[in-house]
Amino acid sequence: MVRWLAVIGLGVVGVASLVPVVLVSPWWLLPAVPLLVLAAIGGYDLGQRRHTILRNYPILGHLRFLLEALRPELQQYFIERNTDGTPFDRDTRTTVYERAKNIKDVDPFGTERDPTAIGYEFVQHSIAARPAPETTPCVRIGGPDCRRPYDIALYNVSAMSFGALSANAILALNGGAARGGFAHDTGEGGLSRYHLRPGGDLIWEIGTGYFGCRTADGGFDPELFARNANRAQVKCISIKLSQGAKPGLGGVMPGAKVTAEIAEIRGVPVGQTVVSPPGHNAFHTPIGLCRFIAELRELSDGKPVGFKLCVGSRSELLGICKAIRQTGIAPDFIIVDGAEGGTGAAPIEFEDHVGMPLTQGLMTVHNALVGTGLREQIRIGASGKITNGIDIVKRIAQGADFTLAARAMMMAVGCIQAQRCHTNTCPTGVTTQDPRRARALYVPDKTARVFHLQRNVVDNATQLVASMGLDGFDQLRPSMVMRTVHANRAQSYAELYEWLSPGELLTHPPESWRSDWEYASAESFVLAAEHGDGPGWRPVTHTHGPLAT
Repeated sequence: MVRWLAVIGLGVVGVASLVPVVLVSPWWLLPAVPLLVLAAIGGYDLGQRRHTILRNYPILGHLRFLLEALRPELQQYFIERNTDGTPFDRDTRTTVYERAKNIKDVDPFGTERDPTAIGYEFVQHSIAARPAPETTPCVRIGGPDCRRPYDIALYNVSAMSFGALSANAILALNGGAARGGFAHDTGEGGLSRYHLRPGGDLIWEIGTGYFGCRTADGGFDPELFARNANRAQVKCISIKLSQGAKPGLGGVMPGAKVTAEIAEIRGVPVGQTVVSPPGHNAFHTPIGLCRFIAELRELSDGKPVGFKLCVGSRSELLGICKAIRQTGIAPDFIIVDGAEGGTGAAPIEFEDHVGMPLTQGLMTVHNALVGTGLREQIRIGASGKITNGIDIVKRIAQGADFTLAARAMMMAVGCIQAQRCHTNTCPTGVTTQDPRRARALYVPDKTARVFHLQRNVVDNATQLVASMGLDGFDQLRPSMVMRTVHANRAQSYAELYEWLSPGELLTHPPESWRSDWEYASAESFVLAAEHGDGPGWRPVTHTHGPLAT
């Protein structure tokens, strides 16, 4: 209403300025015409539904689009930098926006990257390239104990909760999933009506707060879980052990965003900051995790159950593998979240220095499952800055079966990375519970953008595989992806990384894995920091409380 009043006020002043044109002087047209033009632009901005920025910031919002149009030219003078000082990949955001808008994204004059730069990656195409297949690839999730397997798409919406995201953002994400036939991970904030209304497939994430299946004292409620898990839209259950945005921390929902609706969905007080515990209270050991997986699978009538983690200690992961073999209870899938990914707000130390990046984490999980003879029955998902077709190809070549994306999907619904997610003042209505800001996000338009982004990214990944002379993603191998390691030398993923043989850890663990394997325990989660220290290391004694004087 305030925005409309401001625009109407401009128009009234503009019309009033026409009176002196007749009574005093034609020079009064100089202020009258610009005011009327601005009023007309403002009225159009508030009425249109394509650009959220213009609906929230009429007239002023055009400055952003002006700068966006000038960015390729300005880039050569004002180079954006990553935190490590390397040039920022400006193409990522542009490519996501163009594909979400279904604009053909082709660039003239070849690559802007230096192919001789260390770290440059490329795939090996074939002279005998093939046409891309017309069918959309998918992967079946469901081990031997799963009675209701699910065929998941190659590219899906990663975990983002209602509460962290607005109702309109959730509606658009799930609407895009419903239209495109891919999955939408709910995040740990519980099942809301906005997840359910559009009809898209859901991966219901169960975090340490057990939102949506929570007792009054914050424990796990089996009856409430069963009621929600047996909804037709819920296709998979994912237990969140940790996440890339803040590994080792629970989720945080600022009190300003805990509305009555969110409080009801999560089972928490209105207006109070919600802090999920860093760990689960439903289990405390790898064996306990396996038994919890079995319990959730039974309560959900045999639906696929797995877990998500940002890999930290390799010993803990191997302890889970030992527990799986000991109990005979295996997850149907494991989602590996990279430390470089994530859309949640967290202390900078956790964002930058805790958890394995996706490449290392994915390699660790894949090798651990292969080395313990479990890989064939457990699917692996990769989540962390997966924004385009080459990302999908590289992750599958590394060992993933499917991928998920959060950041790219947020951009598809309008996110401009203003980094106000935790303040409830998101300018595009994506990460706010302020109804005045959220209303500007027009759901039908953003639903189409989510659909187009997913379809275009998968189409490009499929075309890449065909250009490599392959019939499908299952033929991708580590030897087909190359990385420049010197100005005149490149190595394949097969050469760069260690690859274990099936069952190798059970018989002859390689030296590089032996200590972690021997130290891993199915009876307890152990920290890698507790073993493998140098012979001269000694613990430092710390005191607590005020300093002595």
